[in-house]
Amino acid sequence: MALESRLELRLSQKLVLTPQLQMAIKLLQMPQLELTQTLNQELVENPFLEESIDFEAQEEPTREEQESAEPAEEEHDDTERPLEALSNFSAEDYFEERSYDGKDLGYFNPGTVTQPSFEYFLSKPSDLFDHLLWQLRLSRESEQVRSVAEVVVGNLDESGYLMVSDEEIRETTQADAETVEQAVRLVQGFDPPGIAARDIKECLLLQLRPLGLQGTLVEKIIQGDLDLVGKRKYAHIAKLHEASLEEVMAAVKVIEGLDPKPGIGFSPSSADYIVPDVYIVKTDEGYQIVLNDEGLPKLRINSYYQKLLSRKNEIPKEERQFLEDKLRSAVWLMKSLDQRNKTIYRVTECILRFQGDFFDHGVDSLKPLNLKDIAAELSLHESTISRVTSNKYLSCPRGIFGFRFFFSNAIPSQTGEMSSTTVKEMVKKIISEEDVRKPLSDMNIVDIFKSQNITIARRTIAKYREELKIPSQSQRKR
Repeated sequence: MALESRLELRLSQKLVLTPQLQMAIKLLQMPQLELTQTLNQELVENPFLEESIDFEAQEEPTREEQESAEPAEEEHDDTERPLEALSNFSAEDYFEERSYDGKDLGYFNPGTVTQPSFEYFLSKPSDLFDHLLWQLRLSRESEQVRSVAEVVVGNLDESGYLMVSDEEIRETTQADAETVEQAVRLVQGFDPPGIAARDIKECLLLQLRPLGLQGTLVEKIIQGDLDLVGKRKYAHIAKLHEASLEEVMAAVKVIEGLDPKPGIGFSPSSADYIVPDVYIVKTDEGYQIVLNDEGLPKLRINSYYQKLLSRKNEIPKEERQFLEDKLRSAVWLMKSLDQRNKTIYRVTECILRFQGDFFDHGVDSLKPLNLKDIAAELSLHESTISRVTSNKYLSCPRGIFGFRFFFSNAIPSQTGEMSSTTVKEMVKKIISEEDVRKPLSDMNIVDIFKSQNITIARRTIAKYREELKIPSQSQRKR
């Protein structure tokens, strides 16, 4: 077969993600906190972006303040300069003018600071590692054992469990097996009880030492019958240990009082607050949609650099290219941000129209809804709706809900289709009102739904119960 070269024309279609489209997609799927961090980072990196100050929200200055401020404004006003003055622009002039008080450069004149910030007096909270090291320094063991014990403390997870084996500790510390065993026993004797255990069984057994319950029925149950305790088969446990049901129940009560995660109480806990992206406020005229822009910097183009770029013939090629790229990036960012706000507003407006009964009457009135319905209503792609509703929250008079809360599958009934979210709430309510001595089975719950003209399979009830983290019938029995 002969090799030959030839020229061909082919017509094909492909999706090309332009930088503008990539930025728009990236901003669209960001939650409120991440968007704030991104915009603040852009303010630092892009000289064409600056934060717009709302002068209308500030107090009206007095006549004396205006007269005293006029000379200063004339002296430091960059926007009123003649265009010719920019030709002699230099970095030294810029920093000399912008930093007359030191604030724009990131530091303050020490003479202007009267009191130190309270942040200087804050201390780091003690965690599990610090708590155990403090006890280790007070111990009277040899230096070698304490050195190995420090390695043991450093390999505990936040729950207090030892995450490495004795062989790994020996390889790390080059210590013998007896020294490693002494170090592990030393740490296991520290507060809180149950620390440095390899598994939950050892953790619970370590907590029996200070209680003086070694060799009792409690220890026997922990050593061999924890799985039966989880299944609440107390009669079977009583038969295995030849004990009465009352003795088994008393032992189980002691086990339930033990801590399966002894180190979790020393973990620094920080509250994660949900910042809603949209507010729905009820007024006399109906519901009003308000986008949450609190904390978001209001961006605008810096006129100083814009005028500087207008003198591009006097700027070196590399600097001109840099400024043009940054200006283009700033314009793309502001357009993408505006498009993001419009899309979120339209999606929220559509959800409010579809789920209006929920905002008036509650979860029982929630209707089946999917992303495809919103996409068809707004003439957008389904993936766009998915990005808008991902990791975003809506605040309304009934609480704060994720956007995905309003999307659910349809459950058929004789009165029409019901939302699966509504069915889950009904399952939760039915189980909360049951007799704990005779809990309802999944089939009993199906019969209750049938009496309300709702057809639902038993396996669906079991799936919803697992999603709600509700135990089975045998585990709910008291």
